[in-house]
Amino acid sequence: MSKRFPVDQINWFTSSFLIVTFFVAVIGVPIYVYHYGIDFFQIALFLCFFIATGLSITLGYHRLFTHKSFQAGRTVKLATLIFGAAAFEDSALDWSSDHRQHHKFVDDREDDPYSISRGFFWAHMGWIFFKLYPRPLANVADLKKDPLVMWQHRYHQVIGVLVSLVLPPVIGYLYGGGSAALGAFLIAGVARVVFVQHCTFFINSLCHTIGSRPYDSSTSARDSWIMALFTFGEGYHNYHHSFQHDYRNGVKAWQWDPTKWTIWLLERLGLVSDLRRVPEEKIVLSELREMKNRAEAHIAAQGGEVHSCANCKAAYETLLELSETLADSYRELEEAITERIEISKQTLQRWRQSAQEVGSQLVLLHSLQPASA
Repeated sequence: MSKRFPVDQINWFTSSFLIVTFFVAVIGVPIYVYHYGIDFFQIALFLCFFIATGLSITLGYHRLFTHKSFQAGRTVKLATLIFGAAAFEDSALDWSSDHRQHHKFVDDREDDPYSISRGFFWAHMGWIFFKLYPRPLANVADLKKDPLVMWQHRYHQVIGVLVSLVLPPVIGYLYGGGSAALGAFLIAGVARVVFVQHCTFFINSLCHTIGSRPYDSSTSARDSWIMALFTFGEGYHNYHHSFQHDYRNGVKAWQWDPTKWTIWLLERLGLVSDLRRVPEEKIVLSELREMKNRAEAHIAAQGGEVHSCANCKAAYETLLELSETLADSYRELEEAITERIEISKQTLQRWRQSAQEVGSQLVLLHSLQPASA
């Protein structure tokens, strides 16, 4: 017999807000554009509020308040708390509590508040519709001591309405009268709120479903450069779950992470300090460990059997040789870190290259599998 649907545990206020704003955006914006068109002002206003609220979530709610990836003064804290409230993703205190719980119990069906094991929609936004578990605010005792955080916690809904739904149409009215005010409300206000929210939601759902896991495949968290484009760098989620206190998510120089660059710039301006960085050798060690485990798992799955086709046999023998080299590199790096031996960039690059070679060989073997079947 199926369990009774928990109607009494539905978060009616939040659910109604999410549903109403979504339909206002997808119906109201096209109607407005059809009648009035869209100009540079509306696009620019949308982008300004998108950047301000999106960065306030990634830089403020996430990396500053939840993970303490850096220290910030009142100016940065206040700005991110105000515009973070305008994203309507709850207060910084509640958001941080949920996210710390997520990291502690990632993928656990019962204790991870937005566990992907409950399904894509649950991880994306279904968990917000219900109040199934009490929020463990004991895990944010440090934030409770911050008067600015507690001020925002008390008034975040009022702040959100004023900054997100009142300020844009006021700016629009001053720019072009009533029609511009309506457009600003719909586009820079409602549609932008919906867009920012779903960008955040996709980190919890899509980045636990699709992407690569170069650092740790023991969790569902994945790196997605596509999601990084829309979330100010948050898409490198496998790295983040491996090194959650690093102020960077896109740790490689070529990876898109505007949040990281903004934090770096704020440090140069003297507005933030104490940026936390994972040492490069520990990152490489994680990459080596992951690739070593994959190679060993593949070799174990073959059971030492030699493949019948010549290409498969050669590729498998190459994998055995490369995996031995990789295992040696892993042991060398692990010993160097333990003994605190300084490691040159050239040596780290050599070790990283050995992991990449194993990865390429695994890809080759997978491509040859149909031919060997």
